[in-house]
Amino acid sequence: MSIRQISVFVENKQGSLVKITDVLAKENIDLRAMSIADTQDFGILRLIVSDTDRALEVLRRENCIVTVTDVVGARLRNEPGALATVVKVLSEGGINMEYMYAFNGATPHHAYMVLRVDDNDRVEQLLLQSGIKSITEAQVCEI
Repeated sequence: MSIRQISVFVENKQGSLVKITDVLAKENIDLRAMSIADTQDFGILRLIVSDTDRALEVLRRENCIVTVTDVVGARLRNEPGALATVVKVLSEGGINMEYMYAFNGATPHHAYMVLRVDDNDRVEQLLLQSGIKSITEAQVCEI
């Protein structure tokens, strides 16, 4: 039930992000979640989008360097301590997170997080045992 995340290598200069977001907007591809990590020269733009296959096609056509990574998406109650619960569950389960980021949905009741780990199936199992539901790529498109 993992979610495909697109990673785009972006030159760290003015206008680079505009090119990427403009091309996705022109193709009516909605950004559901995003994260940017940068260095002095380059950044990695991580995206969860409404149409992964089309986004990959469009970005590659624009000569962007892109990769796809399977990540875990989780739905949390939008309340204090929800993230702490997830982090504790994963820590106690011996899971090391490479990175994570969060986004809100259309309602104020839930928040969503994206996790990059080395064992997606194990993480989904641990979360489910703790009453935390994973979300699918199709569900992300409905948020």
